[in-house]
Amino acid sequence: MPLGTLDRTPPPFFKQGPSALSKLVVFSAIALFLMVADLRFKVTAPLRTALAAVIYPGQWLVMQPIEAAMGVRAYFTSLEQSRTLEAEALQRLARQADRSQQVEQLTLENRRLRELLGLRERAQVEGIGAQVLYDAADPYTRRVVIDRGQTHGVKAGAPVIDEAGVLGQVTRVYPLVSEVSLLVDPDQAIPVLNARTGLRSIAFGQPSRSGDSMELRYTVANADIAVGDLLTTSGVDGVYPPGLSVARVTDIERAADSSFARIRCEPVARVQAALHVIVLQVSGEAVPAAADGPSATGGKASP
Repeated sequence: MPLGTLDRTPPPFFKQGPSALSKLVVFSAIALFLMVADLRFKVTAPLRTALAAVIYPGQWLVMQPIEAAMGVRAYFTSLEQSRTLEAEALQRLARQADRSQQVEQLTLENRRLRELLGLRERAQVEGIGAQVLYDAADPYTRRVVIDRGQTHGVKAGAPVIDEAGVLGQVTRVYPLVSEVSLLVDPDQAIPVLNARTGLRSIAFGQPSRSGDSMELRYTVANADIAVGDLLTTSGVDGVYPPGLSVARVTDIERAADSSFARIRCEPVARVQAALHVIVLQVSGEAVPAAADGPSATGGKASP
């Protein structure tokens, strides 16, 4: 195309548009006018309300993923907090249960010790407090080991009581521990007195499969004795102080072809669960019990 045919005139004004400075001035003036009008006359309030109503669905749709994510996060956070609180609650409950058991155990021990001290005061004899350590290893005897021995003043043959009554007799004494034969041991015997009738007899240890018990031997069939009678120490042997509870009559068998009745008794002492005991120091020399064989109080003591 020849150069002479080109149009060198500038484009008209309306095609070029206003300059950037003009636009800045115009829009700044409009913005200032709108701010003053909104501040003074609240003219944009209806427009703002209409715009908010129009764009609300869009805002709601945009916020749903964010709220869902926040809800999932809050759920897992609360779940973890709940698990933590549950674990802490279980730990507190376990500690409280352990403390409750300790309180119950201490209360029970305190009550038994008070009863034991009261029994010693009623017996009016001196005694040495001791604790049962364990049962003796011999399966053919009923003996326990206590934590007091020669160094504490324990002597062979001394009677041993718990909070309920007579438990047994010391049969072996070592420097730091002693061995106590329980009343239900087959080699043990103790003179007793029926607290209701005053009948004297001798109770022998009689362990059985059904449970530990004692037996009154050499009691005539027509003797005045009944189930439930309390048997106490008679004191005729010089070993056990009189008046200590020994056993209760549980069963009586009177055979027509026998002159003697078969009488079974249940010890009142805790022969299977004794914990705290007192070794009585009776006045005079106690008759020592044999460690391997019949007790010195059994068979030789006359009713």
